[in-house]
Amino acid sequence: MTSASSPYADATTVLPPVPSYSPADGVNTSALAEIEARGITAWFGQHKVLDRVSLTMPAGGITALIGPSGCGKSTFLRILNRMHELVPSAALAGEVLLDGVDIYDPQRKITDARRSIGMVFQKPNPFPAMSIRENVIAGLKLTGTRASRSAKEELVEQCLVRAGLWNEVKERLDAAGGGLSGGQQQRLCIARSLAIRPRVLLMDEPCSALDPTSTRVIEETMKELAKEVTIVIVTHNMQQAARVSDTCAFFLASHSTPGVIVEHGDTTAMFTHPQDQRTSDYVNGRFG
Repeated sequence: MTSASSPYADATTVLPPVPSYSPADGVNTSALAEIEARGITAWFGQHKVLDRVSLTMPAGGITALIGPSGCGKSTFLRILNRMHELVPSAALAGEVLLDGVDIYDPQRKITDARRSIGMVFQKPNPFPAMSIRENVIAGLKLTGTRASRSAKEELVEQCLVRAGLWNEVKERLDAAGGGLSGGQQQRLCIARSLAIRPRVLLMDEPCSALDPTSTRVIEETMKELAKEVTIVIVTHNMQQAARVSDTCAFFLASHSTPGVIVEHGDTTAMFTHPQDQRTSDYVNGRFG
């Protein structure tokens, strides 16, 4: 497996015209992408954390990864955009296919995966010294993407609108991103991820540090974004998984065995008529 000390160093592209996503246009089907993991096995040193995990995450939907702590959900999520390989002791076997093309193919650059598959982390991490505007377009510099001032301004507005934050910050785009509330900071991070136009958005417990009101806003944002971007979310909140996801995958591991998927499928079916007793026990709060 390859690694890179500077995953964006070789990227130089020109920002294309900003696409328009208005309700009248309907779903931007050309951007929707299916992501599929095949036979994923992962290690940290000699410790195997995932064993032959396969999962298809449908285009234009929200897939929730659920399961107790330590079962490999977040590791699996990071594998989906090649973050796992940045850990010095990490190793990986298997394939991750974006529209049928393996993102780990030696001929493909890591920047290809990072542009197509964005990431939002558990704790909001805006650049505190940067303005709201600068935070949104920070990814352009990291990926070597060039754009005119007018294109950047249009992109800032569009991404903040899509992240559900525009109306709250449009009069203070030059204010520091670190001065926003926790929920606003997380939506700013979503806007920043959207600025490089990913086709898939990975979210690692994005609401765990937020209050219930902010959580509701983030969930509404996810549902709107799923019309344009395929979303994969890790969550420990069973109510959240039931509310926002279309499909669900239940991960489980024991002290002596690595993480596997016990059951996956339609979220409603898994929560109402699970096929495995372990799934039933978990979603009904009997362990975990």
